[in-house]
Amino acid sequence: MYDEGGCSEAEPFALQVHGDSMEPEFEHGCIIVIDPAGVVSHESFIVAKNDDGLIFRQLIIEGDRYILRPLNPVYDDEEIAGMHMVTGLVTQQPGRRRKDMRHYT
Repeated sequence: MYDEGGCSEAEPFALQVHGDSMEPEFEHGCIIVIDPAGVVSHESFIVAKNDDGLIFRQLIIEGDRYILRPLNPVYDDEEIAGMHMVTGLVTQQPGRRRKDMRHYT
């Protein structure tokens, strides 16, 4: 189970990406910043709850279906029950240099 480490539910937090499912945009080991209060929409990069804890994917909304899509095509889509499974919106990926920082909102 995921433990937020004492952070307020509305406070942004950072996670390290593990694996290659979100490459090429998000490489293994990169840090992403998540805003639990961010406004999530179709094609947002999000962190959601699943059976393994948390999963980082792109959210695809098709009618009343919520699909978690990896950027790397060797991985399968995963469907979640609804927006209540979303932990937060990925808002940035800090770069090695300030000019390399990317914002996603």
